[in-house]
Amino acid sequence: MTRQLETIGPVLLVRGAGEHQCSLSAIVITLDNLNPPVLVPDEGRIITPVALHSQFGRTIWRYDFDLPARENATYRLGNAVFPVQANFSSDVRIAYVSCNGQEHADADRPLAERNAMWRRLAEEHASTPFSLLLQGGDQLYADEVLQSHPALARWAANGKTQKSQQSFNADMSNAAESHYFNRYLTLLSQPDIAYVSARVPSLMMWDDHDIFDGWGSISETLLDSQIGRGLFNVARRMFMLFQGGATVEMPTIGESKSELLTLTQVVRFPRFSVVAPDLRSERRPARVMGPVGWAAFERALLLTKRGDRILLMSSVPVLGPRLSWVEKFLDLLPGVQKYEDDMLDQWQSRSHRGEWRRMLEALQLRAVEGCNEVTVLSGEIHLATRGEMAFTDGTIMHQLVASGIAHPPPPKLYARALGYLAMMGESVLPGQPVRLKPLPGHKHIYAAERNYLVMMRRNDKWSAEWDLEVSGRTPAMSLEGRHD
Repeated sequence: MTRQLETIGPVLLVRGAGEHQCSLSAIVITLDNLNPPVLVPDEGRIITPVALHSQFGRTIWRYDFDLPARENATYRLGNAVFPVQANFSSDVRIAYVSCNGQEHADADRPLAERNAMWRRLAEEHASTPFSLLLQGGDQLYADEVLQSHPALARWAANGKTQKSQQSFNADMSNAAESHYFNRYLTLLSQPDIAYVSARVPSLMMWDDHDIFDGWGSISETLLDSQIGRGLFNVARRMFMLFQGGATVEMPTIGESKSELLTLTQVVRFPRFSVVAPDLRSERRPARVMGPVGWAAFERALLLTKRGDRILLMSSVPVLGPRLSWVEKFLDLLPGVQKYEDDMLDQWQSRSHRGEWRRMLEALQLRAVEGCNEVTVLSGEIHLATRGEMAFTDGTIMHQLVASGIAHPPPPKLYARALGYLAMMGESVLPGQPVRLKPLPGHKHIYAAERNYLVMMRRNDKWSAEWDLEVSGRTPAMSLEGRHD
């Protein structure tokens, strides 16, 4: 076995930054019979890791450390030295990605094709480094977990009544755990992803494919079945380990030792904050977040420093076309109810209209009372686009959608049809229309190409660009200014 397979990582996770230092964690996975490699940060001492979890012959280690807030900070892991752009006090470059895979046979794809956009991201970082990587959902396409055990495959194929009656035993749990565990190892060991992960600290939030397709929007009978809850609990543990670097017993820095019902994350930086609400843990067909999730989200907004820009990571777009007409149309057609969960995934579903309004009102209240500029970062739809909504004080909330970095794009005809729907407009808050717009330099509202997003703060002015697989880089778009 090669050394590369013996040790996987590091995967850098950001915990926050101030004027003088940046707080990080690094996740490293080794074979059980190996001692963890030595990690030494700039201007620091050897860091003793904690063993988060051992399973399937592997141990997951977490190193918690700080780096000085400078552009040329480094840390050493074993014999390798990794540079980190750790100064968040001046100019900052942030990358945003989502949808890292596809629903079926993702592991069978040639890496050169699958990770073409990861390679571009890595090359861009090598020439002009990023300080932060935001990963907005579907980092793992785990849908094939339903084929990891014969009983799970039967459950997936059976009708709702039979599904609700099947048990979730230890053998099925072990098969599901093995599937999630090894899918994470496979992804994290792919060279282009590994290059970026070791050098750019990430903040990640999950979406349905990190569990399995449609989780939270499928019927409550399935959500509440033993197998449904069992798979969710396994996926949650694996997300916490590989994407959060935590367990219930060993939470991340600043978290309480309790099994939270929400995985909402808030990370603070000089003059901006990243707020990533968990839109899956409490999701039901008729709700997006439950009381715990809403309390965590609204508390995060309330505690944001006055004047700081808020980067809101919403795994599904907050601004989007009116879907109630589409849902009513689907109700009339036989055989298309399989698309119902795709509609229910969206804030714009008729089932979530009250919560959608609550989300927009909460963001507006914070923007107006706290003088906070708000920028929404989103993915999920496998298309790139942008949107705007003016708040009552004249400031504009921009939404930037980047999706997906590895998922194949849908047909251009689908993108055009969605664009026509978006042109019909929507005003969930009276007198404040939602406007979806083409990317800079593009004619159509939705771009059907794989892509990633780049946000930049230069001289305290924010802008954004998209890098698209075929069309290339868009012109920079300012995120400053007010509604005319």
